[in-house]
Amino acid sequence: MPTETFEFQVEARQLLQLMIHSVYSNKDVFLRELVSNASDALDKLRLAALRQDGLDADTSDLHIEIEADPDARTLTVRDNGIGMSYDEVGKLIGTIANSGTAEFLKELEEAKDAAGAEGLIGQFGVGFYSGFMVADEMTLVTRRAGESKGTRWSSRGEGTYTLESVEDAPQGTAVTLHLKPADPENQLHDYTSTWTIKEIVKRYSDFITWPIRLVPGTKGEGEGEETPGPETLNSMKALWARSRDEVSDDEYHELYKHVSHDWRDPLETIRLQAEGTFEYQALLFLPEHAPHDLFTRDFRRGLQLYVKRVLIMDDCEALLPPYLRFVKGVVDAQDLSLNVSREILQQDRHIRMIQRRLTKKVLASVKEMKTADSAKYATFWREFGAVVKEGLLGDADNRDAILAVASFASTHSADEPTTLQQYVERMKDGQDDIYYMTGESRQAIENSPHMEAFRARGVEVLLLTDPVDEVWVDAVGEFDGKRLRSVAKGEIDLDVQGGEQAEGEREKQAEEYAGLLGWMKEQLGEDVKDVRLSTRLTVSPACVVSDAHDLTPALENMYRAMGQEVPPTKRILELNPAHALVRSLNEAYQEREDRTELVETAELLHGLAVLAEGGQPKEPARFVKLVAERLEHGLR
Repeated sequence: MPTETFEFQVEARQLLQLMIHSVYSNKDVFLRELVSNASDALDKLRLAALRQDGLDADTSDLHIEIEADPDARTLTVRDNGIGMSYDEVGKLIGTIANSGTAEFLKELEEAKDAAGAEGLIGQFGVGFYSGFMVADEMTLVTRRAGESKGTRWSSRGEGTYTLESVEDAPQGTAVTLHLKPADPENQLHDYTSTWTIKEIVKRYSDFITWPIRLVPGTKGEGEGEETPGPETLNSMKALWARSRDEVSDDEYHELYKHVSHDWRDPLETIRLQAEGTFEYQALLFLPEHAPHDLFTRDFRRGLQLYVKRVLIMDDCEALLPPYLRFVKGVVDAQDLSLNVSREILQQDRHIRMIQRRLTKKVLASVKEMKTADSAKYATFWREFGAVVKEGLLGDADNRDAILAVASFASTHSADEPTTLQQYVERMKDGQDDIYYMTGESRQAIENSPHMEAFRARGVEVLLLTDPVDEVWVDAVGEFDGKRLRSVAKGEIDLDVQGGEQAEGEREKQAEEYAGLLGWMKEQLGEDVKDVRLSTRLTVSPACVVSDAHDLTPALENMYRAMGQEVPPTKRILELNPAHALVRSLNEAYQEREDRTELVETAELLHGLAVLAEGGQPKEPARFVKLVAERLEHGLR
C-alpha cells in the first residue's frame, strides 16, 4: 500500500500548535505519557492472550524499551504489546476524533495558570501529542498482535500526517521522537541523557508492573560511553502490596495519575487489605476535581481489577456502586479466575463482598475527612456531593452512612453547610419536622414566598439545589425520627414554633374569606386544585404549593426529560389574608354583585404566584395584556 497523506482535524491542528509552542512548564510529562501508553498496550496484550487461546502473539518477555541516540537526537519508546492495525492508527492517532479535544481546548483556555493547564495533559486522551513539546517530528511504527503487516505513521505537527503499510514491523509499537535542537543552557532537559531518562522514569513510572529497560546506544551525560546492556529502570513493585512506610505520597500520586489520567494529585488516598478466606488488596483515590463528563452516559467508571498482580479488567464497574463512580484505583484479588468476564463478575459473590467492603471504606474515609480536615471535606463535597446523594436512592444498606457524610446549605448560615444531625440539635421547642425547600439556586429559594413565615419566625430551612434533591428527600422520608418536610408542599402550621395568631382569629378569617375562596376556586378551576388561606406568607399576596403527596413541577420536568409521561398536576393557590391586595379583593367580592372585573384580578393573582416561584403563567401574552391594562388604569 503506497504512502497516504491526510489532514488533521481543525481541533487537532489547534492542539498540535499548543504542544509545539507549549505553554507547559514541565515538558518531562511527554515521557511519562509515552511510557504510560506502552504499559497500557502490554496490559491489553496480556488480557487478550488470556481470553483468546488462538492469538498468535509472543508474551514471553513483555517489556518497555527506551533508546536514545544523542548524535541523531532521537528518542524511541518501544513496547511489544497489543499494537495497532492500519485502521486503528488512523482512528486513534490520526484524527483523535473521540479524545475530547474540544473540551480539552475549552478547559485549557479557562486554566488560570500554566500549572493548571499542564494538569490537563492526559485527562482528555491527548497524551501522545505531548511529544511535540520536545520533538520536531514524530514517527510511530506498530503491528497489531496476530497480524502480519505493520503500519508507519509520521507527522511534523504541521497539519498533515502520513500513513503506510510496512512488512517488517515487530509486534507492538515504537514511537520515535526527532528531538528539537539541544539547549546548551539547560542540560537537565537533554532527553538523550541517561541521567535525565532515569530520573524521569523513577519519578513518574517506578510503580509500573512491566520492566522499563534502557537499551544500549543511550549515552551517559558527558560520558561518551554507551550503556553496557539493557538496564531496568523501575522497581515494578505493586504499591498496594507494599507497606505504607515503604511508599511515599509522591509514588501514590503517580499511580493515581496513571490509572485516572487526571494529572493532578488526588485529594485522598485510601488503603485496604482484607485477609482470611478471601484475600484482596485495594488502593483507592478520591480525586480533587470532578471530571468534565461525570454526569454523562458515556462516563467510564470502575476500578482496575488485578488477579495475583495480573491486570484482567481496566474498568471493573462491579467493584463500586454507581454513586461512587468517581473513585479511582486498583483491586488485587488472590482467588479469582484470570479468565473472568464482566457478566460473571456481576454475579460473583466475592466481587459483591468486595463492593460492600470498599463502599463502607470510602464512606468511612469521607466521614473521617469531615472531622479531621474540614477544608478537604468541603472540596470533596463541592465536587462530588451531588453524586454521592444518588446513593440515598439505591443503596438502602448504606443510607445512614451517606447521611452521616452529607452536608447541606441552610438558612442558619450563609457560608457554613450543616448536617442533618446539627439541624436536629438546633430545632426549636415543639418543632417536629426538618424543613427543606428545593430550587435552582440558593438565591431563588431565599426569595421564594414560601420562605416568608419561616424567615419571620426564625425556623431553619435546608436549601437543596441539586437535581437529585428532588428525589432523595421523599425516598429517605425522615432522619432521627424527624420527618423531612417541604415548605412548598401541603399545609404548614408554624404556630407551635412561636406564631402568635390565636385559633379564634384564624377561625374568624376562615369564615370571613370563605365566599371569596370558593368563588376563586370556581373561577380558576382549570388551573388550581384548591384555593385556601396561607399561614406561610407574611409579605407576598399569594403563592402556589403542591399537595402533600403530589409531584413538584421540577420533578415533573425531570421525569419528562427522561422520556416518562407524567400527567400535569394542579397546584393549590394560597392567599395571604393580611395583604392589602387580598383584603381589597375580598371587600370587592362582598360588595359587588357583578364580579366580572374581579375574574381578571383573580387570574393576575394566580399568575403572580406562579411567577414568584419561577414558573410561567399558562397564557403569558394574556397575562402581560392584563398587567398593562391595570397599569394604564392606575395612571388615570
